[in-house]
Amino acid sequence: MATIATMLSFSLAGQPFCSFSNPTQSFSFKTITVTRPRPRTRTRTSFTWLNPQPRGVLVEATPPSSPPSPSPRDGSIKVLALPENRADDIQAEARALARAANASVYSPQLVASKYGSQPIKVVGRALQVLTAVGMFGLKLFIDQKSGALDQNKRIRAIELRDTFTRLGPTFVKLGQGLSTRPDICPPEYLEELSELQDGLPTFPDEQAFECIESELGLSIDSIFSSISPRAVAAASLGQVYKGQLKYSGKLVAVKVQRPDIEEAIGLDFYLIRGLGFLVNKYVDFITSDVVGLIDEFARRVFQELNYVQEGQNARRFKKLYADKENIFVPDVFWDYTSVKVLTMEWVDGVKLSEQEAIEKQGLKVLDLVNAGIQCSLRQLLEYGYFHADPHPGNLLATPEGKLAFLDFGMMSETPEEARYAIIGHVVHLVNRDYEAMARDYYDLDFLSRDVDVSPIVPALRNFFDDALSYTVSELNFKTLVDGLGNVLYQYPFNVPAYYALILRSLTVLEGLALYADPNFKVLAASYPYFAKRLLTDPNPYLRDALIELLFKDGKFRWNRLENLLTQGRKDRDFSAKEALQPVLKVLLSADGEDLRNLVIKEAARVSEAFTLGTMSETYRYIPDFVRTLVFNGNATGPFMMSETEMQNMIELRDQVLRIWGLLQSSHDFDPAILLPILQVLEQPEARRLGGRVVGGITQRLAARFLQQILRVPSTASE
Repeated sequence: MATIATMLSFSLAGQPFCSFSNPTQSFSFKTITVTRPRPRTRTRTSFTWLNPQPRGVLVEATPPSSPPSPSPRDGSIKVLALPENRADDIQAEARALARAANASVYSPQLVASKYGSQPIKVVGRALQVLTAVGMFGLKLFIDQKSGALDQNKRIRAIELRDTFTRLGPTFVKLGQGLSTRPDICPPEYLEELSELQDGLPTFPDEQAFECIESELGLSIDSIFSSISPRAVAAASLGQVYKGQLKYSGKLVAVKVQRPDIEEAIGLDFYLIRGLGFLVNKYVDFITSDVVGLIDEFARRVFQELNYVQEGQNARRFKKLYADKENIFVPDVFWDYTSVKVLTMEWVDGVKLSEQEAIEKQGLKVLDLVNAGIQCSLRQLLEYGYFHADPHPGNLLATPEGKLAFLDFGMMSETPEEARYAIIGHVVHLVNRDYEAMARDYYDLDFLSRDVDVSPIVPALRNFFDDALSYTVSELNFKTLVDGLGNVLYQYPFNVPAYYALILRSLTVLEGLALYADPNFKVLAASYPYFAKRLLTDPNPYLRDALIELLFKDGKFRWNRLENLLTQGRKDRDFSAKEALQPVLKVLLSADGEDLRNLVIKEAARVSEAFTLGTMSETYRYIPDFVRTLVFNGNATGPFMMSETEMQNMIELRDQVLRIWGLLQSSHDFDPAILLPILQVLEQPEARRLGGRVVGGITQRLAARFLQQILRVPSTASE
C-alpha cells in the first residue's frame, strides 16, 4: 500500500499539489504522472431501476452469495471471499486506502493559486456572501452607534445563525465551529450557533447512485439486494441511504458525498480566509489569529471529505471506547468505501434528543446521558482521541439501551500534557487556588508564556467564589462554562480546539439530560471519574495534584480523602488496590522527603487521636466512684484538655475508620491487596520511615501523658 501511495504524484508549477497521509507515513506528491502497479480502467455506468417501486420503499434485487468487486484490469465483476478474520478486514481496508490515495487535502497556497485565476466565479460568490454578511455587519454597526450592541446580542445571534444556514454547507460548518469558541464569540452567539444543524436540501438521488457506481466501479444491483430510493438523512456534506448488502444480507448506511462539494468549499474558504486577514488587521477586540483558525478549520472540513479517513476514525474510536457495555460504534464495510462513499453498519435507534420515543422503548435518558458523559471524559482525559462534532443528531439510543456514536468525519486529539493539566485545573478550582488556576492556562496553551496572568486572577476569583458557593451536586455546568467563557472573552485567551469542543460536548449532554430531569448536573455525574483518576493514576502530575489536594498548611485533610473515596467508588473502574500502591511509591521515592515529614507528623496525630479518643470514650462508662479512685479524685475527666480538642480527636479517629471502611467495601477489596504494600515496606527507605513514624508517635504520646501527669493544660494547637 505504501508503494502505491509513493507512486501517486501530481504537480502544479513544480509545487506540491497535495499531500497524502496514512497511519504510518506521509508523502508529498510533485510529478504529473499517476501510476499504479496494476492499472485499472474505471467504467462509468448509468443507473436504471431494475424493478421500479413506489418511492419510499426498498428496491429489491436478487442477492448473490458473496460480495462482488471490480476487476483491477477491465472493470468486470469478480467475487470477493467473505471476510472471515482480521487479516481479510485489513486487506479490504488497504484496498479502500488505495482508492483514496489521491484524496485532496487543504492547502492555502493551492486554494489561492486555483481561485486567484477564476475572477468571475470568485466575484459572483463574493457578492452573494458579502451581501448576506454585509447586511449583518451593518446591523452590528448601527447597534454599536446607538448603544444597543449588548441589548440586541440575542437578536443578532439568531440572525447570524439564519445567515449561515442560507449561505450553505461551508458556513453551516463555520457556524458550528464558532459555537465552540468562547474566546471569539459572546455567550449569546455560542448558544444560538450551537443550534445549527446539518439539515439541508437533498441533491438528486440519481446523482448519488451514479457516484456510488463511479467510486466503487460496480453497479448498484451488484452491491445491494435493496436500497432506499430516497435519502433517509441529509447533512451539509452528503446524504445517507439505507441498503442491504447482497453478499451478507446486512443492513447498512451508505453515505454519499454531495456533487462538487469540494469545489464549493474550496471557493468559500478562499473568500473567508481573505476576510480573516481583514479581521486580523482591523478588528481589535478579537485577539486570536483568525486566519490561523480558518486554516485549521478548513483542514478539518477537508478531512471530512475523505470518507476512507472517516472510516479509519470510526475504527479507532470503536477500538478505544466500545469496550464498555453501554457504548456502540458501527462497523465499516471497507469493500464498499471510497473517498466519496462510506458504507457502515446500520444502527436502529432514536436520537438522544427525542425523550418520549426513548422512554417508549423502556429506556432512561439519564442512563444514556451518563454513559455519554463517562465516554466523553475517557475521550478527553484517558486516550485523548475524541468526537469533535457531538450534536444530538450524532447520538442514538439503541433498543438494547446502548448509546451509539455516529459520524466520525471530524475528530480531534487532546495533547497528553493537557490531559493531566485539565485534572490539575479541576484540583485548583476545588481548592480555590486562583493564582494556580491562572498559571494552568500556560500548560493548557490558552496563553503564551509572556502574558502576565495577574490581572486574570481577580476575574477568576469574582466569578468562581460565587459559583463555588454551590455544592458540586448543585453547580450547573452550563453556568460554569458561560461564566468561564465571559472571562476568556475579556482577556487575550486562545482556546485550543480540543478544550472548546469537549466543553461543548458536555454542555450538549447536560442540556439533553435537563429535559428529563431539571435537577440533573453534569459535574456531579463526572466528579466520580475525576476522583477515581486522582486516587488511582500513577502519573507524576496527578500524584502531585492529589498531594496538593490532600495536604494544606502542613496538615492532612482527611475530609478531602473521604470525599474522594466516596465519589471515586461510584466509578465502575475504581480499584482500592490501585488507590493504595501509587501513594506508597511517591512516599518512598527519592524526592518524597517533604511528604514523609508530613506523613510522620500526621501518623503521630492520628495515633494520638485513636489512643486518647478511645480512652476518653472508655472513661465515660466507668462508674463515678471508680473514676475518683483511679484518677486521683478527678471525676470530671482523665485529661487536661478542652472539650473541643477532645471532640476533634474523636472526629478524626471516626473519620479514619470511615475511610478504612470505604476501602474495605470496594468491590475488589481483598486482604491480599496489602501484600504488595508489605513488599514495598520491606525496602530500606520504608524501614527507616517506619522507624521515624514509630518514634514520632512514641514521642507525641509520651509528651501527652507527661502533660497529664503534671496536670498542665494543653492548647488546641498542639
